Amino acid sequence: MKKVALITGASSGLGREYARVHASHGGDLVLVARRLDRLNELKAELEAQYQVDVLPLSYDLSRPEAPQQIYDTLVARGIEVDYLINNAGLGGQGSFAERLIEEEIGLISVDIVALTRLTKLFLPDFLRRGAGRILNVSSTASLTPGPYQATYFAAKAYVTSLSEALWMETRGTGVTVTCVLPGGLSTEFGTAAGLEGTGLALALTQSPYKVAFDSYRAMLRGKRRIISGVTWSQRLALKMIPFVPKILVLLAAMGLNKKDA
Repeated sequence: MKKVALITGASSGLGREYARVHASHGGDLVLVARRLDRLNELKAELEAQYQVDVLPLSYDLSRPEAPQQIYDTLVARGIEVDYLINNAGLGGQGSFAERLIEEEIGLISVDIVALTRLTKLFLPDFLRRGAGRILNVSSTASLTPGPYQATYFAAKAYVTSLSEALWMETRGTGVTVTCVLPGGLSTEFGTAAGLEGTGLALALTQSPYKVAFDSYRAMLRGKRRIISGVTWSQRLALKMIPFVPKILVLLAAMGLNKKDA
């Protein structure tokens, strides 16, 4: 039987690549994003190329009712999800004191609340069936605090911590939870997050397809965590974080995240 993957944030970037990778494995798809026109374009592409069924759903995951509405829609249609890929996420650059509270709450609503709600909705079904895969998209940003992207870095730390805890909780059940920590990807995310003019923007060069391919494969294998989309020097720097004085880590992160004057 074809496996059904539910992918959030599927209209662009990494989410779109996850859809292509899953379709290339012969699986059907439920694609969630706000931009229905883009989802329909992707639906036409994947159904023509891979002969799979694609259901596009337009929802704004910053709205608290959206995860339940997605779940209820699929139950009503008799669609059983096998893989949940929580990819949707918002970023945001700037001083915490100066950014609008609406921006911070919107980020938290998508990056933390929606991911948590969707996981809470689908995980019990997976456990009852004794089968299922969850892939949560975090970031290498989760490994350190991030001045001038304080809420984003903190949100991704939550995603990594939650995912690894659930990986342990689900051991031996037939269900697995995998977390991917991408590095700097060449997608629309950097522009949407306002990263132009920062040192970090120069590092947004890695292929989203490779990260999607690598982490999808890790999900199928039930791996706890994978870091992908980083250079060897970036990987080395990440490994050194626990051994570097925190003030130096904070200074380095601030230098990357703060815009040039």
